[in-house]
Amino acid sequence: MTLEKATLPVPQFDQITLDQLKQNIEKAIQTGQNFLNELIQAPESIQQQLAVIENVDSLENNMGESWGVLSHLNAVMNNAETREVYQSLLPSLSEYYTQIGQHVPLFQTYQYVYDNVIFTDLPAAQQSAIKLALRDFKLSGVALEGEAKKRYAEISARLSQLSSDFSNHVLDSTQAYSKPLTQDQLKGLPQGSVELLKQYGQQRELDQPVATLDIPSYLAIMTYAEDRALREEVYHAYVTRASDQAIDTQFDNAPVMVEILSLRQEMAKLLGFDNYAEYSLASKMAPDVATVDKFLVDLAEHARTPALKEIEELKAIAKQDGIDELKPWDSTYYSEKLKVQQFNLSQEDLKPYFPAPKVIQGLFNVVNRLYGINVIEREAPLWHGDAHYYELEDQGNVIGGFYFDLYARSGKRGGAWMSGFRSRMQTDSGLQKPICYMVGNFTPPVGDQAALLTHDEVITLFHEFGHGLHHMLTEVDNIAVAGTHGVAWDAVELPSQFMEFWTWDTESLALISQHIETEASLPNDLLKALLDARFFQSGMQTLRQIEFSLFDLNIHKQTPALNANQIQVTLDDIRQKYAVLATAPYNRFQNGFSHIFAGGYAAGYYSYKWAEVLASDAFDRFENEGVFNTQTGQEFRKAILAVGGKDTALDAFINFRGREPKIDALLRHQGWTNSSKNA
Repeated sequence: MTLEKATLPVPQFDQITLDQLKQNIEKAIQTGQNFLNELIQAPESIQQQLAVIENVDSLENNMGESWGVLSHLNAVMNNAETREVYQSLLPSLSEYYTQIGQHVPLFQTYQYVYDNVIFTDLPAAQQSAIKLALRDFKLSGVALEGEAKKRYAEISARLSQLSSDFSNHVLDSTQAYSKPLTQDQLKGLPQGSVELLKQYGQQRELDQPVATLDIPSYLAIMTYAEDRALREEVYHAYVTRASDQAIDTQFDNAPVMVEILSLRQEMAKLLGFDNYAEYSLASKMAPDVATVDKFLVDLAEHARTPALKEIEELKAIAKQDGIDELKPWDSTYYSEKLKVQQFNLSQEDLKPYFPAPKVIQGLFNVVNRLYGINVIEREAPLWHGDAHYYELEDQGNVIGGFYFDLYARSGKRGGAWMSGFRSRMQTDSGLQKPICYMVGNFTPPVGDQAALLTHDEVITLFHEFGHGLHHMLTEVDNIAVAGTHGVAWDAVELPSQFMEFWTWDTESLALISQHIETEASLPNDLLKALLDARFFQSGMQTLRQIEFSLFDLNIHKQTPALNANQIQVTLDDIRQKYAVLATAPYNRFQNGFSHIFAGGYAAGYYSYKWAEVLASDAFDRFENEGVFNTQTGQEFRKAILAVGGKDTALDAFINFRGREPKIDALLRHQGWTNSSKNA
């Protein structure tokens, strides 16, 4: 099939060289610094002040584009050369952003505009952008002087270096492990998983299957391998990545975490906060640390009773196999057995009904029915054979573009994410349309057959696409508040978690599933089993998320900053209170917790649960008015997806729902209260 060429100006990945990228970024930094150095005082006239702000936006746009490409390649095609270039630019990039955040004349320029009588006449998006900028100046230490200012800059530079080190250690430690498997060790694994492990073997020039710590391989062994000793070995390798307990300790992240925490606390103190958690919440929807703590503890109470029942069921089925003490490497294996026993549902039975091309096409159909937009694949230069490029059309007009790169492979950072390449904004040459990347680590295709996804992977795909829609369907032309920019971090997961509901809806499932060979739709018995199992272990899963959230909050609110042993003790204490299954003493989950040490979720991991309340409550309106009600879809698009950071998260939610959020829908969607709407 020949595709039409991309209509948007896309990066020329087939021509981009690292040298060129490096030069572009250095040039962008230099241009930005020249601008700052020339701005010795705030201009006097409002026109000139607004022109300065416009200039800042265009500098940010240029920088975002060049750095965005490099940062993307560093995440999806990581090798020694890319990493070296990325690392070499971090110090000057950090220095530049610190310089912006602490530039007094620039801050004054924004302040003067804000204080001017004309401010209220400016477009709402511009007003919000200026308010947020003023907040961020204060959080970047614009008021600091002398040594304190200098120290803030040093901390910022060092933190960006450390978070990159943390990420690299996790990737290198993940890739350092591989284990050739015998025929006996493969017992219990479905054929598809065996073929995948053989593929991993071939990539290493071995003629036998190989277990790796890539998620598809890890999950296959933890879910199906009858060999308990193998499960324990692979579990040990996975939970000790980047730690002192790993086979290869050179990637130990403990010193990195300790230094990160210490520097974060010092930075918070410099800015007048008691601790880093307070600093983090100053830019979020939740009002303070105590509110978040209470929210998590209350939610844990709701989850505890179902979780205790779930763990007893798990222990009982393990006992049937003569396992008197359920170990962490047993839980996924027996959960799968229990699911089959309780609901007659196996992930393996489902997978042939979720071939990736069908799921992707189905996702596009869902989005079309909700928002009236079409998704069309187009030809564009790509960085890898797995990647694809698409454009979004609304009534025949292209409004944005995105890339999919969905399968796990060597040299690719774990997890799934959306990152913006280009944001919507007005430029001298007209309206610039948004483009983003959506990345996953799904089970790759085996041989010539299309990739078969688990239902969990389908959920992740819908989740990331929710983020992508948030980026692309914005109607705001101001880069500082377009798409996900300027949205409170604990509300940014609303559009993504909201999309997940369509992976559970019967009408929607008909669009995204079809047997890979027979093209038959999902049979009623499997569909029923899938929906019946929706709340399977929801108590345990919630407690696990709360464990991570409380750990993150606690290590960031404790002063002085914790050492490696104290970090471990904090985690152990929380587990003691909330976990229903004991963790292995060597487990070093924290050493691979990239969300908080290398992502943007420091003292913000609770956001997933916080936004889940918003997403559940938003979906509740669709349940009442029709899951594919186009009017409701348009209103969600208009109130939530289109506004970016122009409206506060609470205002945007109230505009859609007509009231403040309630937790009732979440409790129902977890299966803990009457679920009559889920008939």
